[in-house]
Amino acid sequence: MPDRKTLLLTGASRGIGHATVKAFSAEGWRVITCSRHPFPENCPWPAGPEDHIQVDLADPKDTIRAVEEIRGRLRAGRLEALVNNAGVSPKGKGGERLDTFTTDLSDWGKVFHVNFFSSVVLARGLKDELAAGQGAIVNVTSIAGSRVHPFAGAAYATSKAALAALTREMANDFGPLGVRVNAIAPGEIETEILSPGTEKLAAAIPMRRLGQPEEVARTIFFLCSPAASYVSGVEVEINGGQHV
Repeated sequence: MPDRKTLLLTGASRGIGHATVKAFSAEGWRVITCSRHPFPENCPWPAGPEDHIQVDLADPKDTIRAVEEIRGRLRAGRLEALVNNAGVSPKGKGGERLDTFTTDLSDWGKVFHVNFFSSVVLARGLKDELAAGQGAIVNVTSIAGSRVHPFAGAAYATSKAALAALTREMANDFGPLGVRVNAIAPGEIETEILSPGTEKLAAAIPMRRLGQPEEVARTIFFLCSPAASYVSGVEVEINGGQHV
């Protein structure tokens, strides 16, 4: 399929990432996934091993190395979408939230490398391929990037706030190349990695429920589609009105 569009997605193994794989694949896209783990042999996903890049996004050198491998997988030399979805949020020994005092300095570095710097490295490294594909970049931020969250830690929150600012900068820099850059900021999304007590937050959300990964994935697909051809530099809140 020579005209098949390609998505590069980080953080694809579960939750929003997994739903995004399914959403784009259902529309006929090729999806290249990135993870620090090798492709699982028992995964039923077709074309998995050849469309999976093993990379440790917490390691800048390995992320730079992966860019060359990704380039080699792009047979047509173009990339239509990059979704920076990978994120880590360390917890305390008892699962408690880590604040500015209790977050170890090494954890600050790891969080920013995965949640922020990897997005810079991938976007810069694949600039020519994104331009060739007249592509779109979607950075996955968070409601925690704009307010103190009861579960998300200080390092996670500030990395997501930085990613939102980066989205504006990238939109300005990539725009002349014909590449659009946007962000989505999910709120409380129902996944298997929810912190205990998250379901109680639904009572304070105007829509009175948690979001579903598929709802987030559909918004990501919209931002990468021709329907959003003049949308760039925005951060879309996906939180059932929680931000109001």
